[in-house]
Amino acid sequence: MESLRLIYDGEIPIQQQKMDSLTTSFRKSLELIGATARETFQNHGKIGEVKAKLRLAEDDMVKALAVKTRKEAERMARMDAIAAQKARVEELRRSVQEQRANRDEYAAITSQQFLALAALEDRSNKEVECKAETQVATLWYNRVLGFHVEGGHGVKFTFKNINPKNPNEKYFFTIRYAYDTYTLLDCDPHLNDTKELIHELNRTNGLFKFVRIMREKFQEAVAQEFWPQSTTRHQESSMISMSAPVLSMSTDRSESSDHCVQHGEGNRPKKVIHARVMKPDVLSPGSASSVRWSPRLKVNK
Repeated sequence: MESLRLIYDGEIPIQQQKMDSLTTSFRKSLELIGATARETFQNHGKIGEVKAKLRLAEDDMVKALAVKTRKEAERMARMDAIAAQKARVEELRRSVQEQRANRDEYAAITSQQFLALAALEDRSNKEVECKAETQVATLWYNRVLGFHVEGGHGVKFTFKNINPKNPNEKYFFTIRYAYDTYTLLDCDPHLNDTKELIHELNRTNGLFKFVRIMREKFQEAVAQEFWPQSTTRHQESSMISMSAPVLSMSTDRSESSDHCVQHGEGNRPKKVIHARVMKPDVLSPGSASSVRWSPRLKVNK
């Protein structure tokens, strides 16, 4: 027993030392656990703060994504608007080019119309002047020479103021134009050399010259009839003939008048003469293309 007691007494300090060591170790473990627990608690607080910050960061990120998305949408809308504006500008540019082309075309048309209008006005003024001159010449022929033209089956040319003893006595001849040929239908009084004159008329188509020569033939016939009388009457009739606008001129002037009339109607001399034969008011030798006023007639005007 004593030996066991001695053994136990020897082991008790050892066991007590172990217990003390274990207690110390346990206390240290408890302190470590407490420190760890406190650290863990502190970390939990920090984790909460970090989570709160993370939530804030997520909110900021969501807001940033929303702003980015909105800005991207705005950018896309601006790009679409810019593309639409570019298309509109291109369309307007094409429209402007078309309008400029139309403007140039309209300007050219307007310029041509203005030129045509000016030409028409000039032609109208000339026609008015020609008509007035024709009327004056016709009145002059009717008043001074007793000249009258009458249409019908043929064209009848009548003259007065041929016979000094009877100025109202009428001298006339009638010609007909058909199939590009002139034919003398009637002549009162009868004259010689009419066949040669008609042949010359058909050859040259100089109607005004033919009318002038026929009047001179009538004057010669009257002069031969009254030859024993004073020559002053013949000179007086010659003066009347010389003062006429066209019929008093020389052969060259008559031919130039015929040439002007023919060219004025498009180089169709025979057809033009036919048209003038069918219209007595145009047949007057005092037309605008053939009238050549004498100084005596200008004074009367």
